[in-house]
Amino acid sequence: QVQLVESGGGLVQAGGSLRLSCAASGSIFSFSVMGWYRQAPGKQRELVATITSGGTTNYADSVKGRFAISRDNAKRTVYLQMNSLKPEDTAVYYCNLRHISLGTPQGYWGQGTQVTVSS
Repeated sequence: QVQLVESGGGLVQAGGSLRLSCAASGSIFSFSVMGWYRQAPGKQRELVATITSGGTTNYADSVKGRFAISRDNAKRTVYLQMNSLKPEDTAVYYCNLRHISLGTPQGYWGQGTQVTVSS
């Protein structure tokens, strides 16, 4: 019973920046993990970054030092600040939420937002 809506994708030149947002609605357990994944054409979906409701973060090695994930629990929104973008970052970026509802682990995905980095 959770819905995720991403925004902020677009076209940017290499070296530029974008900020993605993901707004969550519905019934969300007090402790949850939200994150960003990405999928390029012909490739599997891969982890970019995650953040817990307590603020603990994890990043893929490929984005460390360039991307920053943050979370506003009051607004039920997670952000991904992407700096120093590279053409290799081009992909559809998906928001993800995981929590435990009614004693059962559950996961949800947003619809995705396209990020294209030109050289």
